[in-house]
Amino acid sequence: MAVSMSAQRTKFVLDEDQLPMAWYNIAADLPEPLPPVLHPDTGQPIGPADLAPLFPMELIKQVVSQDREIEIPEPVRDAYRLYRPSPLFRAHRLEKALGTPAHIYYKYEGGSPSGSHKPNTALAQAFYNKEEGVARLATETGAGQWGSALSFACKLIGLECKVYMVRVSYEQKPARRSMIKAWGAEVVPSPSEETQSGRAILADHPDSPGSLGIAISEAVEDAAGRDDTAYALGSVLNHVLLHQTVIGQEALAQMELAGSFPDVVVGCVGGGSNFAGLAFPFLREKIAGRDIDVLACEPAACPTLTRGLFAYDFGDTSMLTPLVAMHTLGHDFVPAPIHAGGLRYHGVAPLISQLVLDGLIRAEAYLQNDVFASAVLFAGSEGILPAPEAAHAIHGTLQAAKAADEAGQERTILMNLSGHGHFDMAAYDNYFAGKLEDVALDEGEMERALRSIEGLPTPA
Repeated sequence: MAVSMSAQRTKFVLDEDQLPMAWYNIAADLPEPLPPVLHPDTGQPIGPADLAPLFPMELIKQVVSQDREIEIPEPVRDAYRLYRPSPLFRAHRLEKALGTPAHIYYKYEGGSPSGSHKPNTALAQAFYNKEEGVARLATETGAGQWGSALSFACKLIGLECKVYMVRVSYEQKPARRSMIKAWGAEVVPSPSEETQSGRAILADHPDSPGSLGIAISEAVEDAAGRDDTAYALGSVLNHVLLHQTVIGQEALAQMELAGSFPDVVVGCVGGGSNFAGLAFPFLREKIAGRDIDVLACEPAACPTLTRGLFAYDFGDTSMLTPLVAMHTLGHDFVPAPIHAGGLRYHGVAPLISQLVLDGLIRAEAYLQNDVFASAVLFAGSEGILPAPEAAHAIHGTLQAAKAADEAGQERTILMNLSGHGHFDMAAYDNYFAGKLEDVALDEGEMERALRSIEGLPTPA
């Protein structure tokens, strides 16, 4: 007798005592080591002392660590218990709406206090900074997910917080600004008049929509200029991706509860933190020989992995940060003001870039109307309205299911639903009104920006 939908299990939930005890560090398992991080002035490999003005030593150790596991401090695990472990869902209704034999699962990170995966690293970074006597953190934010997560973490841990929010998102998402302020942080639009970096951009481009690269420059300058302040960032660097691996470790246990294992793992990519959080523990299995298709989804307007050059580049526009080898569109590339603000970044995590080079990850880029159509289909079947960033993973999942159907394969697909879209209603309003524009990559802007990195060191 057929089992009705109501009798099929939908949620797979772990108890609090099943929280991971350690973060997983994929650097220990890379087929090829990362190229060294270089000092922006000398071009020579940097040491821990070079990062000390920005980060506490415990985080610097995590950036360079080759240990496979790094223990999660108990105060951080205790804070995680506010919202972790997060649930894994089987998307029965989405499968039915698609008419697909694929089994689709999603790990839902939108139940955190700030509505996304970002507190997984915000809490860790706030804890380590507080332990080393830092009183204040400065940071950037694109869509506002990271800024609100860090302001929440600072409130919980007992730190001041200053957030430089990319101007176009600052204007599009006033509710995110209010959320940041509710947790006691100060938030300003970037580029701002408060830093030399911001003033320089405004002098040349007074109507600049801003970018993550510009906001990073402002936050780094802020932190470097005050003895009581450190810099915190929500993506890209190794320690940030490390902290997010609680997602994938929980998902491994939950897929075991479901009696299944994914053929395809999907996540959206801007800087790379939510993608790494889900994918890295599964990539450990792939590196060990398991057959898994790992798909990174990005916007066509900012297609760093699919169109970017693998090169040494700065993480910020004003060239204040160390040089890292990554896929890049050029450090002063300013992406079009699409609504997935968290994916508007010129670069991507070096770890993810290396794994793409090694053929362990593949990437696709999508237009935003297609992404929003998939988001609305998902919301209509599963009930959760996704953030525009997470909607890229949904669209990638639907593409993977369609490809499997056409090939006559029954596949199990796991994606990271990294945040809800409750603060993104203006974007949905524009989509429903037919005002959402499909923006492809500005080829001329990319060519101009890539010319700016000519003369920088070349990865071996």
